[in-house]
Parts: sequence; structure tokens; C-alpha cells
Amino acid sequence: MKNLKDRVTIYQVAQAADVSLATVSRVINKQGNVTEATRKKVEDTIARLGYKPSGLAQALATNKTTNIGIVIPSANYVYISNFLNGITLAAKDKGLTLTLFTTSHSHEEALTAMEKVISSHVDGAIVFDDELDADDVAKITSYNVPIIVVNNRITGDRIGCVELKYQDAFSAMIRDYQEKIAKHDLTFLHVHNCGRLLARCEKTFVNTNEQLNKPYKVINCDDSYTRTYNEFREFFQTNRSGFFIAYRDSIAIAVMNAAIDAGLRVPEDVEVMALVGTKYSFITRPTITSMSIDMAEVGKRAMYMLIDLMNHELRDKVNHFDAQLVTRNSTLHEMSK
Repeated sequence: MKNLKDRVTIYQVAQAADVSLATVSRVINKQGNVTEATRKKVEDTIARLGYKPSGLAQALATNKTTNIGIVIPSANYVYISNFLNGITLAAKDKGLTLTLFTTSHSHEEALTAMEKVISSHVDGAIVFDDELDADDVAKITSYNVPIIVVNNRITGDRIGCVELKYQDAFSAMIRDYQEKIAKHDLTFLHVHNCGRLLARCEKTFVNTNEQLNKPYKVINCDDSYTRTYNEFREFFQTNRSGFFIAYRDSIAIAVMNAAIDAGLRVPEDVEVMALVGTKYSFITRPTITSMSIDMAEVGKRAMYMLIDLMNHELRDKVNHFDAQLVTRNSTLHEMSK
């Protein structure tokens, strides 16, 4: 196999066929103004030299790019990585190229990322929208760029969306626990500046408990395994019970490990669950109760919706995925009955 520097170029094809670069380009992109004899000569030269046209060059020649902009909060989170993997699989299936932009849960960075998407001249974009509002998203569509928004409900002529619905299942879980078990007070771990998904779940947590007239707590927590573990290792020296609801399963594991290392039993003394479950929920011991959405499928759905939107074939501009509660060993099993 030839290495990269040995690959045949379009210039070599033009030279070997004794034609201009423009003629080779027209043959490659099946454009007119080329005689049948010249076309055959160029095609024979391409076959003889083993030339492989550049996808980008073809896109520029046809004024049709194959580049899709992807805006995500961070690639470090497992659930975002799963989402990105689904997008990648669908894009590969359709021969599309992806350009990645990250925002780190900042509204200002999200706006900057959107400006970069516009200046990159992408054909379309998928935005995991944890910071942007409808006006922000409208800016990109004003440049006639089709966009699929994930994690928010925004629609328009060139906008579709995929909603991630955690609230109903989360509210049902709280009601189920408070009415059937209520062994421990529920505590929600608030993470500062962690996006609207967590904010929606926190609002659901507060509203549901207040409707039930049940006690609850909301305490601040770092979005870091190490810092959370250290804080709760100290916390459990004086607080010996509770039910703790974390944003991500890695944070829930930090709480659980701190409890166990403080001599507490899980779930008898301390119960723990995660709102966003990933592989960590079932590979740790005890396993972690969590809310589950197949983020790889979300990514695939968003990509195929964008393709249809770009081709003016998207009929249903709103899709949604409902989270499911998966009860494991970090909570009392009666909750799942």
C-alpha cells in the first residue's frame, strides 16, 4: 500500500493524460464540456495511476460540501462520547465528514462555537443544546444552515429537534420511593453551571417533593469524582444516612465509595442513584441505579434527521427519547416493584 506522500495527485493525472486540471476536474465530477474521447483518456489514466479523488476537492468543485458541524458541551463525558459515536456511525454510513466544536457548559462559549460553525461553511449542524436559547439557534439558521438541536424543543423552517425527556420518569421514581419506602431523606446534588438538563431535573425534584409534602435537601456538589469523594468522605463522618441523587453515575460512584469507606452500608444506610447512566452504572460494585437513554441511538437519530432536513425530506421535526429508570443495587429494590 502506498503511503500518504506517494499518493497520486490530480496534477499527475492531468500531466499523464496531457490535459488541463480543469478537464480532469470536470471528468471526475461528471460535468459537461468534455468530449467522449477526452473523457475516456482521462478515466483510463485515472485507472492506470490508481488516483483517488479527494472528497473535499469534489465538494469544492460541485459547490456542495459534505461537512457537518457538531456542537457538544464536552467530549470527556461518557454519555456525550456515546452520543458522538452514534453520530459518527451514521455519518460514516453516508460518507459525511464531521467538524467538532466544544462549549464546556458556558453560554458564551456556546455562542462562540455557533459563530465558528457558521464561518466553517458547513452544510448542516447538530447541536447538543445545553446552553443556547431559541434566539441563539436562530442565528445559525439565518445563514440557511439546517440544524438539529438535541436536548431542547426548538423547531423552524430549517430546524428540527430531539428531546431528552427525563422529567416524567424521574418524577414517577420520586413518588414511588416517597409513597412506598421513604426510608431516607432525598438529597439532590446541585452542580453549578452544568446545563439545562440538570436544571430541569432539579426543578422536577423540588416540585414533586413539595407536591407530596415530603422533606428533601439540595446541596452543592463539584462535577469531579475526586473532589466529590473527598467532600463526602468528610460528610459521612457526621451524617450516617441518606438517599443521594447525582447528575452523572461517576459522581454517584464517588458518593457511594465515600460512604463505604466511612463504614456505611449501601443501600441499607446510604442509597445512591444517577440521573445520567452510562457503562459505569453496571460495572461498579454495588451497581448504580440510574436513568437510562441510549445516547448512541440519539446520535444516530439526530444525524439521519439532519440528512433528511438537508434534503428537504424531514417530515417529523420533533423526536424524543424517554429516560427509563433502571433499579440496581445502590437503592432498595422495593422501588422497582
